[in-house]
Amino acid sequence: MELWRYWGQSLVSVRIYVEGGGDSKQLKIDCRRGFSKFFEKAGLAGRMPRIHACGPRNKAFDKFRTKLAESQAEKSSVLLLVDSEEPVSHGSDPWSHLKKRDGWKRPDNAGNDNVHLMVQCMESWFLADVDSLEKFFGDGFRRAALPKNPKIEKVTTDAIALSLKSATQRGKSGPYSKGGHSFRVLAVICPAKVANASPHAKRLMDTVSALAAHK
Repeated sequence: MELWRYWGQSLVSVRIYVEGGGDSKQLKIDCRRGFSKFFEKAGLAGRMPRIHACGPRNKAFDKFRTKLAESQAEKSSVLLLVDSEEPVSHGSDPWSHLKKRDGWKRPDNAGNDNVHLMVQCMESWFLADVDSLEKFFGDGFRRAALPKNPKIEKVTTDAIALSLKSATQRGKSGPYSKGGHSFRVLAVICPAKVANASPHAKRLMDTVSALAAHK
């Protein structure tokens, strides 16, 4: 693991700047709560990262860069977490992917472990734990409508969106909507299943766990 140069010191906090929550105050609260619950279930209770729901991805990048520039003085570990939106080329590091897709230049003081991708979107993680999805949406949920590919990072964002809406059309809490359901679903899925199905999610959890161990 490529550790950022300040990680070996005593850390005040691990901060994760997340794409999500839109411009709504309530959605940002839901986003923070969903990710916090996810990391808690990943074994980080008592060593929790601070989740910053930033809305659109460009805002998340801007806030990440600003905080990263201040982080030496605060001894905080600063991570960026955004959707890849597209397939990530085999062997491609996250900054290379974001440079190609979004035109983002890696900050001079950022390493590869400062940035993490949800491939191809946060909802990709839901496909790793269909049992929890079914329990959440209840009677009428259609598992057969979801993609069958166990390599969830290969499923396109459009395919995920359409399949989730189809699978939940008749569920007690459906149909699925990004604002209405996404972060509540995130709070109930199993991180271990997500890590097993998504190499990029496992990389994120391993990085946060390593950082938290130094707190």
